[in-house]
Amino acid sequence: MRVQSNRFLVITFLTACLLIPIAKQNPFAVESDPAVMQVDRAFVQAAAKGDAAAIGKMVDAEFTWTDADGKTLTREEVLRAVPKDALGDESGAEISERTYGQVGAVNVGSGKMHILRMWVQRPGGWKLLVYHEVKQLEQPSTSPGSGIKDCENPCKMVPFKPANEAEQAIIASWQALETGVTAHDADAWAPHIADEFVQISSNSDHVISKAGRIETLNKQKASGVGSAPTPLVSAKMFDFGDAVIMTCLHQPFSGKPIHVSRLWIKRDAKWIMSISYQTTIQAAPVK
Repeated sequence: MRVQSNRFLVITFLTACLLIPIAKQNPFAVESDPAVMQVDRAFVQAAAKGDAAAIGKMVDAEFTWTDADGKTLTREEVLRAVPKDALGDESGAEISERTYGQVGAVNVGSGKMHILRMWVQRPGGWKLLVYHEVKQLEQPSTSPGSGIKDCENPCKMVPFKPANEAEQAIIASWQALETGVTAHDADAWAPHIADEFVQISSNSDHVISKAGRIETLNKQKASGVGSAPTPLVSAKMFDFGDAVIMTCLHQPFSGKPIHVSRLWIKRDAKWIMSISYQTTIQAAPVK
């Protein structure tokens, strides 16, 4: 019995030693919440059927639906006439989910079409706050950029008044990362971005990761090509503890405005961005 006990202790010790490096390699792993995936699947099925009654029970009071053309509908508008999910019942699509405390983010992709759904935990259960579609470009963008290199908005000021310390810290983090973008300084940008960061834009043909954005910034720094970030027109923040959803309207220096949904998370006492979905508003006039 003593031999078996010793063997058990050795195996336990070795197993612990093997698991420690794994945890260090991925310290920011976020578990998927089955409850979020369950209600999300129910929502997709209800949307496919146009079941407004079922959808009404699953969406938040401040719910918005932004389609691939950048048109944003309120909760009331959606329930009057349920829009079609750009991917139908989403069979065959790639689906992933990350839960950040009181916010669950579901990412769905198939080809150039992507959908973000951000669920929030309310007293009555998980409710859908943001539905956001993005259709990417078929080919890489050939736009040379605005050519404007001085960043006033959002780097130095924004037309948004933070309601609390968390929102103030998020604005400061955002301004710091956009200042890094303006200077093509990846070292200044990276600390404000989560390792699992994903950016999906209707003005790009590919999904942008943290590593990919750093590579682009380094290339821009070497070539001198680039321009100031798109100015902010308006924004809303929805606070859920250590996760804050930010919905924005941006107006480029030229072209059509852009609707953006972002997710900020508090990690190691710092606010960093983990998700950014960006859709050009096709029906809007060109500046």
